[in-house]
Amino acid sequence: MQPRLKAELWIKAHIRRVELAGATAMVARRGDDMSGSVLLKLNRLDGTAQVLAPAPHADAGRVWLTATGADPVEDRAAEDFIRRQVDFDPDLWVLEIEDRQGRHFLDDAVE
Repeated sequence: MQPRLKAELWIKAHIRRVELAGATAMVARRGDDMSGSVLLKLNRLDGTAQVLAPAPHADAGRVWLTATGADPVEDRAAEDFIRRQVDFDPDLWVLEIEDRQGRHFLDDAVE
């Protein structure tokens, strides 16, 4: 089993990566420092967004799933999805990335 990076450290590194690429990222919800999982909200700044959620993958180690579907949804629908996930997992982190192109800046696969 591969060691897991603390959520807070991963988020700080990802914010830096996003900002170096010229986009904006911020912690929309702080979860548990040690064991919290992370959702990415990709805000397209046009009233639409997508939410990505991590999932284990036998071959790749981890992939990200487009939890709100392949196409962007209204921002309110993305927020509703996040709220339901937080109700289920109160340790959850939410990292919001503001980028008109909807880029996620992940190295992992996105399905």
